[in-house]
Amino acid sequence: MTLPDITYTLRTATPAKTRAEAVVVGIGEGAKEVEVIAGAEDVKAAYGRKWRGLLATLGVSGKAGEVTRLPAGEKMGAQLLVLIGLGKADADGTYPTRAVRRAAGAAARAVPNATSVAVALPAQTPEQVRAVTEGYILGGYTFTPYKSGAASGGKKGGDAGGPSDVSILSPIARRAEAITAFEEAQVLAQAVAGTREWVNIPPADMTPPTFAEAVAHVAGSVEGVETTVYDEKQLAELGCGGILAVGMGSAAKPRLVELTYSPADARGHVALVGKGVTFDSGGLTIKPGSSMSTMKSDMAGAAAVAQATFAIARLGLPVKVSAFVPMAENMVSGSSYRPGDVVTHYGGTTVEVSNMDAEGRMILADALVRAAEAEPDVILDVATLTGHMVLALGDKVSGVLGSDDIVARVLAAAEVADEQMWPMPIPEWMDERIRSSKVADLNQHDWVRPGGGLYAAAFLREFTGGLPWAHLDIAGPSFNSGGASGDLTAGGTGAAVATLVDYVREMATDQ
Repeated sequence: MTLPDITYTLRTATPAKTRAEAVVVGIGEGAKEVEVIAGAEDVKAAYGRKWRGLLATLGVSGKAGEVTRLPAGEKMGAQLLVLIGLGKADADGTYPTRAVRRAAGAAARAVPNATSVAVALPAQTPEQVRAVTEGYILGGYTFTPYKSGAASGGKKGGDAGGPSDVSILSPIARRAEAITAFEEAQVLAQAVAGTREWVNIPPADMTPPTFAEAVAHVAGSVEGVETTVYDEKQLAELGCGGILAVGMGSAAKPRLVELTYSPADARGHVALVGKGVTFDSGGLTIKPGSSMSTMKSDMAGAAAVAQATFAIARLGLPVKVSAFVPMAENMVSGSSYRPGDVVTHYGGTTVEVSNMDAEGRMILADALVRAAEAEPDVILDVATLTGHMVLALGDKVSGVLGSDDIVARVLAAAEVADEQMWPMPIPEWMDERIRSSKVADLNQHDWVRPGGGLYAAAFLREFTGGLPWAHLDIAGPSFNSGGASGDLTAGGTGAAVATLVDYVREMATDQ
């Protein structure tokens, strides 16, 4: 994984007195002048009368994402002071955790040459401690395995430099709840970074067999997680027609990976299902070339589900997890599945296919039936499923559909995780559309553009066995085609990992 080798500590020291090469201090937009966050007043005092004029000369405003570097004051223990803008505080004077998280991510990229860093951002609550820790770790993520030595700081695929020690400064650093938040944030950040890593790997090196091997390899190092991998022959024996149909056109054969985490004190049982299309050409319904450039990310749902399972196990959350990760490569060849084919899914439901580029629902259908057979309390599936959802919500917001109560709980978990998600409906009249086939039980796709994302969710619901269920469509937020911003870096984002973990964390508190 391309994360710098950094030792993180949680300390109570004030930023002006801490010994580090660089000190990061949060500032906000005040009514009259730039405001230093509570607890960092000694930094302002170290500059004395020069402070206000210096900031004015540099044009510092405190706007969110603004980064200003200047020599540390003579009375400070650091050599470099980095000011990170937080924007405007809430009415009660506190800063939202999302603003804190984004500021911490920007801070990680603002000190590339310092060997030690102290971070003084709002960390007065466990939630803020978590936001600073996760934001800094994820903001410092880079993907370098394919860079030459010169491009990656002199070491191919290795650490491109940067700090080896990072201190998170917090007035509550010695409290048990802050320490717990700090430690758990590191576990979660590692899972999000692991998801990014898998998504960023070129598709030639992340085929279904290699993806399955990668998941199984990590699972082998996580205590309490059991793994089963089904190859194409075993999938045929099981009758997983959807996974096999999508994978027919590729030389790299499909797989199904099932992970199980069963703590002795489990207070509930959740099934997680993730779409793992390692590359999507569109099949015989081939995509335009420009639309294929980011299709290595079509397995982001599978990566999120696997990494979330690992994080849940590492955190020791008392909830059983059954994860189902179908993997296929949707390619064009003489053996590709065709419009008009009828596929029999695991469990016996038949589906008439008409759009080879609507392949995600095909592999998820088999996995959802497998998930329902495990008799969980709830099923959550995560998929880069439809461009319709991107058109509806943009590329920063995931759509959530399914059972009303489960959707509400997913949205609550997303709020805690600082991920943007929005509820979408599955209208009753979608039932008529998905049952419009004249030759099979269901119609995979009907080429009616309006409501396509809702149609896809209605189709998936048919395979959930009537259990409580929610579908997370992360087609937009799963991949960042632009540059780094806040805690998001270029490429895979790790969307939905934190929401899944926070959902299970809350589930663990249910009586």
